[in-house]
Amino acid sequence: MDRPLLLRAEELKRQLGDRLLWSQLDLELAAGERLGLVAPSGAGKTLLLRALAMLDPLQDGTISLQGRTPTSWGLPRWRSMVLYLTQRPVAHGGTVEANLRSPWKFQELRERGGWRRERIKGWLAALGRDPSFLAYDAERLSGGELQLMALLRALQFDPTVLLLDEPTASLDGATTAALEALLIEWLAAGPRAAVFTSHDSEQIQRFATRTLELRL
Repeated sequence: MDRPLLLRAEELKRQLGDRLLWSQLDLELAAGERLGLVAPSGAGKTLLLRALAMLDPLQDGTISLQGRTPTSWGLPRWRSMVLYLTQRPVAHGGTVEANLRSPWKFQELRERGGWRRERIKGWLAALGRDPSFLAYDAERLSGGELQLMALLRALQFDPTVLLLDEPTASLDGATTAALEALLIEWLAAGPRAAVFTSHDSEQIQRFATRTLELRL
């Protein structure tokens, strides 16, 4: 059975000054896919993720989610459904739990079901972490712990498309494997897909269901 098409981008272009990074870029993403972006450093992989999330204005081309444009969805809802996870997440004051709870105050997210502690605890267990992680001071987390917190913060909203920028760059091998397994399970639980970047070519080969090479 064909998987439903979630995201489509057509003829995207990105130029920085006189430097053209990529042009006439087409992308289709179906439910369950894990699309790995392949390109040299500086070729604009992060900029593509930000463009798909509509965090940067499109220079050229169009994108749609489930057949609807960003304008049709409205930008706040689009960004909650096509959710970008930065490589260097930022923590706010307070505990990890406080950081996970705080986004639920936004009206756009309230319809998603709200804070579910047991679900978070289950994900923590899958990542080899004790529930006591929720009580950690978020501003004193290591780089890897920040990445885990940011991933949990994103997953709890069940976005349709998850955009991951080097999501395991600060993690050890065991935690990386656990995170990949968790993402595969999460993606299988609904009509969802992911686009990711990684400096690790072995991870691209292992985790991606297919790849997209950025080129002029």
